[in-house]
Amino acid sequence: MDGRRAPVSRALLFASCLAVAACGSSPSGGNGGETAGNAAPAANITAAPAPVAANESATPATGTAPAQSAATPVSCAAEIGAAAAASKVKACLAVSPATHPPCNAANSCAMIDDEIARSCALFDGKGAPMPECTVAPKSAAAAVAVVQRYYAALNARDYGTAWQQWGDDGPPNQPLAKFQAGFAHTSATRVTIGTLPPGEGAAGSIYQTVPVTIDATLDDGTHQRFVGTYAIRRVNDVDGASADQLRWHIGSAHLAAAR
Repeated sequence: MDGRRAPVSRALLFASCLAVAACGSSPSGGNGGETAGNAAPAANITAAPAPVAANESATPATGTAPAQSAATPVSCAAEIGAAAAASKVKACLAVSPATHPPCNAANSCAMIDDEIARSCALFDGKGAPMPECTVAPKSAAAAVAVVQRYYAALNARDYGTAWQQWGDDGPPNQPLAKFQAGFAHTSATRVTIGTLPPGEGAAGSIYQTVPVTIDATLDDGTHQRFVGTYAIRRVNDVDGASADQLRWHIGSAHLAAAR
């Protein structure tokens, strides 16, 4: 290993903690092991892994829409094709109660999917189920979808939608600009979702642990692998809880470099 690659590895690991924030205990106190925050000293932040949804090909966002600048989100039409994007937009418009919903093929697929998930959660249990709500909003599958949507948004360079998967205020102590900077040099990634354990309840909330393995490639060709978990959280069905609180969102994460 040359003198350049080793520091990149440490910086990538540190940036992983920046991107996931709250690298620390899981709701049940964690399952041991090293967290990203403890695994590396503070270093110059180079990049962070930005995996795509499980079972999807790991195509770099820059390769998906080469005509767009690195700061421009990849449109859903460019990502999956006009016909598939139109179908997604139609489902979004059918469920969204927003006056001006983000149901537009010019937006990222992750943004459209997020509006569908938000709307399905808002109307869950109120009248007949809507056929567009193919994933039950309170299910473990919906918790997994948050992780998938998070990384799909990052790959599409839609950092705002990715940031909001942590809740309305984003990750703790991370304004959007700081969050986005952590992914400046990520080129391609692949994530594998592991076997889900049973959900847990604590202090009026429900948690679903989502195990992940991440293979990332930086824009200088460096390859990294991370393993860990996301703790996906939602407020239990209590009186006074808002629609956003009742939705699954990322609560915390453990990511560490695989050995």
